[in-house]
This record gives sequence, C-alpha cells and structure tokens, in this order.
Amino acid sequence: MPQPLLVRDDDPDFAGEFAAAVLAGLSQPQKVIPARFFYDRIGSELFEAITGLPEYYPTRTEIGILTQNAAAIAASIGPGRAVIEFGSGSSAKTPLLLRATAPAAYVPVDISAEFLQQSAGALAADFPGLPVLPVAADFTAPFRLPASITALPKLGFFPGSTLGNLAPDAAIDLLRGFAATLGEGSWLLIGLDNAPGEGKSQGSLEAAYDDAQGVTAAFNLNLLHRMNRELGGTINTADFAHRAVWNADLGRIEMHLVARRDTGFTVAGQPFSLTAGAYIHTENSHKWTLIEQRLMARASGWTPHSCWMDPAGLFAVHLWRRPVPAMAP
Repeated sequence: MPQPLLVRDDDPDFAGEFAAAVLAGLSQPQKVIPARFFYDRIGSELFEAITGLPEYYPTRTEIGILTQNAAAIAASIGPGRAVIEFGSGSSAKTPLLLRATAPAAYVPVDISAEFLQQSAGALAADFPGLPVLPVAADFTAPFRLPASITALPKLGFFPGSTLGNLAPDAAIDLLRGFAATLGEGSWLLIGLDNAPGEGKSQGSLEAAYDDAQGVTAAFNLNLLHRMNRELGGTINTADFAHRAVWNADLGRIEMHLVARRDTGFTVAGQPFSLTAGAYIHTENSHKWTLIEQRLMARASGWTPHSCWMDPAGLFAVHLWRRPVPAMAP
C-alpha cells in the first residue's frame, strides 16, 4: 500500500522556531513556553495516553457526542468534502467522522512531522480508498493546503477543545485563519470544553490535568527533556514539578513547571535560573460558556449552525459555517 504523502509547508524551520520561542520565553520575567511545543513524537504519544485516563473527561465525552450525532453532522454537511483536521488525527474521533461523512480526501495538519506520518499511515490503512495527504505545518500560522484538494468543498475538524489553549483574542485570530484557509462555504466542526457549572466542579477540572498516574506530569516535563535533547539543554528535570491550577478570574486551567529548589541551567548556550517556587508557564486551557462560544464564532467570521452536548453539559461540539457573501441592495 502506498504511504500517505507528507506535504511540508514552504520549508518550515521547526527546530529554529522551537529554539527562538524557548529562548524568548525563558528570558521573560514570568517564564513561559508556548503549549504547541508539547507535541514532538514523545509528547504526542503521551497526550494520546492522557486521552484515555479516567480523570480526563473531554475525550470520552466528545467521542460520545460525535457517535450519537454523526448522522446529523453528515446530513448537514453532505458527502464529498475534503476533511482538514487541525492537529494529527485522533485514533478514535477521526474514524468516526470519516465513516459518517464519506469524504473525498483527508488532510491532517500537525507540527510534529514524525507523529503525523505515523498516525496518517495508520488511518490510511483503515481507509484504503481515501486519499490521505498529511501536511507538516504549524496551523496557528498561515499555511497552504495540498493543490489536489483546491476545488473540493471543505470541512475543518478541530476536536479536543484545543482552541482553549489560546487566550480569547488569539483564539478568534486562529478561527479567522481557519476561515481564510478553508474558504467561503466551508464548515468547521469544533469541540469546546464548557465552563464550570452544574455537573462540573473545580476539583474535577484540576484532576483532568493532574492525573493520579502522573501521565500529565510526564507530558509537561517532556518539554524540559525536549530542550535537553534538541537544544543542548543542561536542565536537571528533577528540579521541577508539574502543577495544574484553576484560575477563576481568567476562566482557565493553567499548567506550570515549578522549581522545587533554586536551579540554574543553559539552553542553546544561554544561561537561565529560577528560584525555588518560581515557575515556567506551559499551558492554558480556557473554558467558555455557550454564549461565549457562539460570540467567538461570529467574531471570527463563522455562523453557528448546530450544537450538541452530553447530558451533563460538560462538553460541546459545534458545527459552524463560513457563509458565502450575498449581494447587498
């Protein structure tokens, strides 16, 4: 069986981007590393493990919503679309969507080329008649889709509440970017984690990002291992601990790497230090009300069409449309 074609977007310098972001983030008074750099091969594999943990409700809840509403989704969008998934395909969610919607092509887009090739190959084996065209690119920046799908109508797929990693203004910018990439008349199927309320407590939220088995801690700490592997870092990873906390004022879970003791290290030849208790901010996961979710859609050029939720209201899957402009009088 031929391997899926891996398309790189205009010779991206992923290694250079990682180094630049790490050096800039560690040089700030409040040290930070963008969450998109979690996803090298090891990080991607750890996140797949996180999605199966008992504490991590978003994945199983979203799968349940997609399973129960697959026919309604397919009826709304129609067959023959190119499905563009922002982020490498989930082993559970993506096949559900592809079986329901009879697409003409599948294009997963991910920054981790190695993991992308692996997951796309597995999916191509399950769907032998489907063109699978993985694109190695950072989907938070402009990129080009394969030329072979230019004429096809398009469905964007952005599951997992990944949008929550971004602050609201950046989330709206990303949604605008999706609209520009997918074009007029396209659809976007997106998963969003609901804000705390009846059925969802602060404790259950924090547990979802700090599981008893320590898989999420390993996922967070892998950033430090990645700096050592790829940027010649001298970080003693035992000097850091994983922390996940709910920030009620900003409506988000925050993940930090907290210094257990005073520590110093170099990355790419540059020295850095943290005092005990200081931390590197590695991820935000915003939780929004349904009204906020719909407002973000309209602010970014999408028109809400349908919304499906689980009975407890933990999670929402939205279907939005990018309208074709009509002539005004």
